[in-house]
Amino acid sequence: MSRPLLTRRDSRAQRFRILGLLTIALLGYTNAMAETTVTTVPQNGIDPISGFVIKPGFEIVRANCTACHSGKLVTQNHMSRERWLTTIRWMQKTQNLWPLPQEKQILDYLSANYGERTSGRRAPLPANLMPSISK
Repeated sequence: MSRPLLTRRDSRAQRFRILGLLTIALLGYTNAMAETTVTTVPQNGIDPISGFVIKPGFEIVRANCTACHSGKLVTQNHMSRERWLTTIRWMQKTQNLWPLPQEKQILDYLSANYGERTSGRRAPLPANLMPSISK
C-alpha cells in the first residue's frame, strides 16, 4: 500500500526537506519553460504562428479563425468574397461559429489575401494523356 508524501508523524525537518525539493523542482521546471519560449517575429510579412499574411485585418482574422482551427485551413483555400461569406455562414449554421461583428473586415482581408486564383496548381493534362473511358 502506498504511503502519503507527508503524514502527521513525519518530523518537521522531513517536511521542510520535502517542501524544499518540491520548490526546487518547480523552479527548475519554470526556468526550463522560460528557455523554450517560442519567439514570434514575423518573417517575410508572414505571421509565424498562424501563417497569415500580415496586412490590415490580419489580427481580427487570426483571432477569429484560429480559435477553432489551424491557420493552414484558411491559407490553403483561395475563394471569392462570396464563397468566403458562404463558408462563414456554413460555419455559423453547422459549426457554432459566433456572430462576427467585424465580418466586413474579415471578408476584406480573406478576399484580398486568399482570393480566387486565376489558375490551379498546374495546367490541365492534354486530352491524349487522359485515361480513356470505356463504355
